[in-house]
Amino acid sequence: MTDAGPPPMPSYSPTPPVKKSRTNLIITASAAAVIAAVVGTGMAVVHSGYGSKPAVAAEPTGSATEAAATETPSPTPSYDEVTADSFTIELKTTKRQCFGTAGCNVTVEPELTYLGDSEAIAPDAVYEITYEIHGDESGPVIATAELPDRTSLNYTPSMISTASAGTNVSVEITDVTAQGG
Repeated sequence: MTDAGPPPMPSYSPTPPVKKSRTNLIITASAAAVIAAVVGTGMAVVHSGYGSKPAVAAEPTGSATEAAATETPSPTPSYDEVTADSFTIELKTTKRQCFGTAGCNVTVEPELTYLGDSEAIAPDAVYEITYEIHGDESGPVIATAELPDRTSLNYTPSMISTASAGTNVSVEITDVTAQGG
């Protein structure tokens, strides 16, 4: 019997240990810290109003009364009154289809200009600007535009029928009403 010896060992090649990234851990910890700070701040704000009792005022002395009399409440902002004279209006022709001697179908849109400082307009008010278009075969066309936020103008284009291509189309503002503000 021959001794063959121990069985051959498989070759061993050591692999370096895998480094686990700590990026996820850092991101998770940072997020938790931010959330904790926000919640803590919110709780501190909420609890600061609870349990506090109004201070009992002592009888005012002469100088305290004088100081209170000189304090004035902060003024409420005042805004310009917006009327029909506060704007100029023109019509922009966006479409025209003429039929020889039968006249034309014309689509027009208002172009309004506020004559003052738009910051002087009440920011919470919605202004309805009524205007009258002249030149339609059937008579004046009344339309309304809306100015909801000092700068945007909402309107529906108006389609009118003129007697000829040379008909003079004009416009005038007839009324301005404010809602809100």
